[in-house]
Amino acid sequence: MHRSPDSAATQPNYPVVVTLAAGAIFLSILDATVANLAVTDMHDSFPDASVTDLTWVISLYAIVFASFLAPAGRLADVLGRRRLYVVGMGLFTVTSLLCAVAPDLPTLLIARALQGLGAAAMIPASLAVVLADVEPRRRAAAIGLWSAAASAAAAAGPSLGGILIDTVGWRSVFFVNIPLGIALLVGIRAVRGSAPSGQGLPDVLGTMLLAAGTGLVVLGVTQGPEWTWDDPRVLGCLAGGLVLLALTLVRARRHPRPALQIRLWRSRVFALANLVSFFFGAALYAWLLVGALWLVDVWHYSRIEAGLSMSPGAVLSAVVAVLVGRSLSRRSPRLVVFCGAMTLVVAGLWLGLTLSSQPALWSMWVPVGLLAGAGIGAVSTGVSSAAALSVEPLDFAGATGLNMAVRQIGGALGIAALAAILPAQTSAEPGPYSHVVFFCCATVAVAGLLGLGLAKRRERPTADTGRPAAQAVATGTVGGKGGDL
Repeated sequence: MHRSPDSAATQPNYPVVVTLAAGAIFLSILDATVANLAVTDMHDSFPDASVTDLTWVISLYAIVFASFLAPAGRLADVLGRRRLYVVGMGLFTVTSLLCAVAPDLPTLLIARALQGLGAAAMIPASLAVVLADVEPRRRAAAIGLWSAAASAAAAAGPSLGGILIDTVGWRSVFFVNIPLGIALLVGIRAVRGSAPSGQGLPDVLGTMLLAAGTGLVVLGVTQGPEWTWDDPRVLGCLAGGLVLLALTLVRARRHPRPALQIRLWRSRVFALANLVSFFFGAALYAWLLVGALWLVDVWHYSRIEAGLSMSPGAVLSAVVAVLVGRSLSRRSPRLVVFCGAMTLVVAGLWLGLTLSSQPALWSMWVPVGLLAGAGIGAVSTGVSSAAALSVEPLDFAGATGLNMAVRQIGGALGIAALAAILPAQTSAEPGPYSHVVFFCCATVAVAGLLGLGLAKRRERPTADTGRPAAQAVATGTVGGKGGDL
C-alpha cells in the first residue's frame, strides 16, 4: 500500500474519524431498509404502478449496491481513500435529492440505482479511513463501532422510515440524507489524503456481468408469480442470470484485477462466512419488510406507530452489536453467530404461529422484536468479524467488502422471495405473512448451522514482526509502520 504524502501530519481526531466512517456505512445500509414502509405510500404518487413494480425501489438499490461493493474495494487504492469517500458520498447525496424530487417511477428507479452505486463506494472508503487514520491501540474498538453502525442501520431503517413517512411523506426518507451527506463531506477534509496507487481499474466487464447476472436472477424470482413460473421470460431470466454469474466467476479466475476476489474463498472459514452472510441477508431484509407491511396493511397502524413499534428491537440490536464486538477478542464467533441465529428463529416461530389480525403490541410484537433485535445484532457483528479474521491483514478491506456484497445479494433475493410469496393485493389474512416469516426462519436457521463452522483463523506470525497476523492488524504494523492503507 502507498503511504500518504502527508503521513507525518497529525492523525485526525478519533471521534471525527469514527463518526465519518460510521456515518458512511450507516447511511449506506439505512437506505437499503428505510424505504420499506414507503412502498404503500408511493402508490398514491404513482397509482399506475403495481406493488411488484414499487418493490424495485428497494430491490434495485440492493442489487446495484451488492454488485459494486466488491470491485469498489480496489478503488480505495486507485483513487485514494479520501477521494473515493468524496466521490461516493457526493454521488449518494446528489442522487438522494433526485430520489426525493422524482416526478415519476422510472426517474426514481434510475436515481435509486445510482444511489446504490454511490453507497457501494462509501463502504470500502469508510473502512480504509478507520484502518489508516485511527491510532493502533484504538483501531479494534473503531472497527467494532463501524460494524455496529451497519447493524443498527439495518434494524433502524423501518423505524426511522415509518416516523418520517407518517409525519412528512415518503420523499422525506431521501431528503434526510442530504444534510447528513453534506456534513460528512465537510468533515472528511479532516482526513489526510493518500497517494493513488497507479493501478488500473478493477475488471469493468466482470463488474457488468456480476450486476447483470444478479439483476436477471432477482427479476425472474420477483416476476414469477405475475408471469407464472413456467413462462419463458421467467425461465430465461433465471437461466441467463446464472450463466452470467458463472461467467463472472470464470473471468475472475483469470483476470489480474478481478471484479470478485474469489481467491479469498480458498479460506474455508471465509467461504463459510460468505454463505452465512447470504442466508442471513435473505432472512434479514425479508423480515424487516414483512414486519413493516404487516403493521401498516393488516393492523392499520400509522407509519409513525409502525416505526415506533419496531424501535425497541432496533435499539437492542445496536447495543448487542457493540457488546458482541467488544467480546469477540475473547471468544470464537461461531457460538455468537449460532446463538444469534437461533434467537432469531425463536422470534420468527413465535411471530409466525401467533400472527392475528387483532393487534397484540405488548403481548407479542414488542417481545418478538426484542428477541429478533438481539439475534440480528449478534449475527451481523459475529459473521463480519469471522470474515475479517479468516484472511491475511492486507486483505481485510477486500474481505469485508466481499462479505457485505454477498449479504446484500442475499437481501435482494430475500425481498424478491417476499414479493413472490405475498399476494399482489393487500390481504388481512395472516397466512401469507406467516409464510414469509417461516421463510425467514428457515434461511436464518441455515445461516446458524453454517455458523458452527466459523472459528478464528489460527494466527500465523507475520514476516516482518514474528507476531500473530491478527495482532499486527490491531497494532498497525502490517504493511509498514502504521503507514497508509
